[in-house]
Amino acid sequence: MNFPSNIKYTSEHEWIRVEGNEAFVGITDYAQSELGEIVFVDIDTVGETIGQGEVFGSVEAVKTVSDLNMPVEGEVLEVNEVLNDKPELVNNDPYGEGWMIRIRIADAAQLDKLMDAAQYEASL
Repeated sequence: MNFPSNIKYTSEHEWIRVEGNEAFVGITDYAQSELGEIVFVDIDTVGETIGQGEVFGSVEAVKTVSDLNMPVEGEVLEVNEVLNDKPELVNNDPYGEGWMIRIRIADAAQLDKLMDAAQYEASL
């Protein structure tokens, strides 16, 4: 399992990498391994402000569909369109090319409620 130290984690297995007042969000290496082969990513919330813990989309694997939950409140600025044709990037590179959305963070204080890499690894 891969647990990069430059990102924060949720108990629902999403990650967030902050860059200024924006951030990239995806699912963790653990989540993609538990889901299995990702076949479709469904996110249609661009332009919407989604609250912390609320659903911003879903990811479909061969055997299941799982909701995607927002790590912190923010406006969805962009969806990773590459995933439309290559959803397997979520499996192959969950913290890089497999990112799902880019957001504008509404409340940076909410980041303090998320886990760091050591806490997330220990939670598993």
